[in-house]
Amino acid sequence: CERIRSMKKAKSITALLLALSICAVTACSSQPTDSSSKSSSAESTASSEASEAADSTTASDTSSEASAENSSDTSSKPEKPVTDFTTYVSNTVVSTGNNFYIEKAENITYRAYLPVEQYGELEYKFFFTNMVDSTYAKGKDAFVGKDGGTYTVSNAVIADGGTSTEDEITNRTPVTFGGKTTKEVTSDESYWSDPVTMNIPEGHYLVWEWTVSGEGIPCNKMSTLTSTTSSADGETFAYCDDIPLPQLIGAKREVKHTVAAIGDSITQGCQTELMKYEFWASKISAQLGSDVSFFNCGLGWARASDAAANENWLSRVSQYDTVLVAFGTNDIISGKYGGKKSTAEEIEEYLDTIVSYLTEKGCDVILFNAPPQDFKKTNEGIRTALNEKIPAIAEKYGAKFFDFASLLSTADEPAKAAYGGHPNGEGGTVVADAFVKQFGSLFE
Repeated sequence: CERIRSMKKAKSITALLLALSICAVTACSSQPTDSSSKSSSAESTASSEASEAADSTTASDTSSEASAENSSDTSSKPEKPVTDFTTYVSNTVVSTGNNFYIEKAENITYRAYLPVEQYGELEYKFFFTNMVDSTYAKGKDAFVGKDGGTYTVSNAVIADGGTSTEDEITNRTPVTFGGKTTKEVTSDESYWSDPVTMNIPEGHYLVWEWTVSGEGIPCNKMSTLTSTTSSADGETFAYCDDIPLPQLIGAKREVKHTVAAIGDSITQGCQTELMKYEFWASKISAQLGSDVSFFNCGLGWARASDAAANENWLSRVSQYDTVLVAFGTNDIISGKYGGKKSTAEEIEEYLDTIVSYLTEKGCDVILFNAPPQDFKKTNEGIRTALNEKIPAIAEKYGAKFFDFASLLSTADEPAKAAYGGHPNGEGGTVVADAFVKQFGSLFE
């Protein structure tokens, strides 16, 4: 996009590899805390994609099994260097990237409950980037590559959250930065925490909690995927949908394979039930087991054009062995930040850029097609044309193709979203079962 400078791109990517809605007091603390109000709040943010899609009104490639055999030649792949990203791999399937920002916070404590992929005592390390990863809605407030402001971390801890938010939080353990419990964060800075050891018993949550002050703090619109709250006094916590978090909840653990997924709210899991983790990415992770690290980098409202800009977001997933790429919906609905709605040919170009970059980095890529959204004629025509092109992109780079769209619709009504524009738990199961059946052997 016009406002993203090439020098800033190089700076942010280099910093990553070397380092390898407003949620201020009045905004988040005033949010209602009952579950029905949470659902309404989620619909007002996460569902905005689907509602806009409905305002706008096929061809499904059925050769996915054949495509799976079209695996790339791993013997010629570059070996991934040992970095903090390969040493400390994701230990939660909840997406914690940045798709919005907090306008101002003054000593606000933010808390999130995160399910973990592997329990027990592990050494953790956390990665942060002071930049917005993707474009939100029309990009008026938050857009790909937007630098964060300056902020201060005055306290950060991880803890054992028990088996529910009703349990007492125990074993609070400080997270430090260069040996200090405080950190001054500059604009466009990427940084790591120090290592910290934590024991999360079977079935318990990892709690992340920190107190921050500043302006323009990048955050995640969590859309009630998990419990996220904030407090002005550190004692009374209220529901908060806009929450700054580490971009990687990394743990040093032995795994057979690492998998990352980059995409939009459908990948993030928006509009699925609070703390049920029933979105397709989570269900794939559960079926693959704790021997496989699953790094969910889906973000509400994200476009393929955002990832193709490669500010920092795409660079993070390139550290993983296999990357699932699932875009299309928001490119069709809203288009590139600063531009118009994208054509099938333009989206094809963005996806080509993404897959090319990832394969050059030595990743196995599994490319998804665009799911049904109950589009009207014009947008459905773009989706259909795009889906006809996607298998060829996979073939061009020796990637694999997953026919996501056909699983979420029917042969009689290929344009109809059978499980909702944001697939529900049933749709998540259908997708996960088919994915693991087709590709599960790759991760053994």
